[in-house]
Amino acid sequence: MKPQTQIPAAFAELGITTDLLKGLHKAGFETPTDIQRALIPLVLQGRDVLGQARTGTGKTAAFGLPILQLLEEQVPVQALVLVPTRELAAQVAAELRRFAEFTPLNITPLYGGQSIKAQVKLLEKRTQLVVATPGRALDLIDRKIITLERVQYAVLDEVDRMLDIGFIDDIRKLLGRITHAHQTIFVSATLSPEVKKLATQFMRDPVEANVSQDELTVERIDQLYCTVEPWDKFHLLKIILATEQPRLAIVFTNTKHQARKLAKKLFEAGVNVKEIHGDLVQRKREKVMERFRRHQIQVLVATDLAARGIDVHNISHIINYDLPEDKEIYVHRIGRTARMGAFGKAISFVTREQGELLTQIEKLIDKEIPAVKFEGFTPSAPPRRDEPVMSATPSVSRMDTPLFGAAAEGNPSAPPRTLGSKFRPARRRR
Repeated sequence: MKPQTQIPAAFAELGITTDLLKGLHKAGFETPTDIQRALIPLVLQGRDVLGQARTGTGKTAAFGLPILQLLEEQVPVQALVLVPTRELAAQVAAELRRFAEFTPLNITPLYGGQSIKAQVKLLEKRTQLVVATPGRALDLIDRKIITLERVQYAVLDEVDRMLDIGFIDDIRKLLGRITHAHQTIFVSATLSPEVKKLATQFMRDPVEANVSQDELTVERIDQLYCTVEPWDKFHLLKIILATEQPRLAIVFTNTKHQARKLAKKLFEAGVNVKEIHGDLVQRKREKVMERFRRHQIQVLVATDLAARGIDVHNISHIINYDLPEDKEIYVHRIGRTARMGAFGKAISFVTREQGELLTQIEKLIDKEIPAVKFEGFTPSAPPRRDEPVMSATPSVSRMDTPLFGAAAEGNPSAPPRTLGSKFRPARRRR
């Protein structure tokens, strides 16, 4: 007798059918999040919905599961999901495919940077649901490669970010071309006046499902900062990686050049690392992200622009190698850990000149971030003028851990420390 496949009973109670429950079970979903509990029944009832929830709370499943359940196998392009970035298009499509694994449905991502011929080939497989960036969707519609005449479900995912990026005209064109009766769903981390104005224009008697909390940061993130001079950052980062042993970590830099340089140095130090930034071709970025999602890469060095749309579960650590000048970006960065109810840690490197910036971040999140010290790290003398900052870090023994190889690189002639252990960045507390 075949053992019965376990199904997530809590999702079954929301009205999700067996084929999708099997996909959820295989993907490791057991209990719905607040936004999933709120949104799934409303979408199944045929309502237009404005869904608001924080980043990392499972919005894709909230709108995706009921729509997948409502699709008909023989009808092409019944659902259009618009997203702000290429990375998010690939990610949302991959997530929906996981849910739909035990159904006959096809999901196709459409975005710039890929061959239109290749995307046409995918569409020929009778795609029921398309995940697209607004520009590529309009391009394919204008070329008469896809049509919106059968679309029954239109979704704007991360609609606040799409408006910030400047997609408002494209969005209006796309939604305006769906002239027949259909269901419209907006999901967003924030519902700004601009988002609500758009909803008034394109939605029919929408119901609002707001499960976001007033706090800007996730309670389950342990936020810390380390005082460090620029020339000591790499030395400190190696110690943190060896001490913390992150399951998955993203290390943020402010520039593409710094991301390339840092990833190279970490690789040479024996770290399982890859970089992602705007200079990488789209195919390579997708390959890196897929490997990161599969835990084949342990540390990802990223810039903010390239990291837009990263939604990977089980990221345990966020490290701000460079503190962002925009305090809102800090909130966005650390929100990539502690997802779906998990715990996470965010560690920021703060130089002497950044004390005021740290204070501004604390005011924004209404929380004081405590300082932390790591055993084995002591500040060093500044590099000579003819030495690059990153290569002037003191040598230390290579840690014999999964992150580092067993070979030693000790240097007994490391420069003497000149800064006291009580060094803290200059700052004004509230």
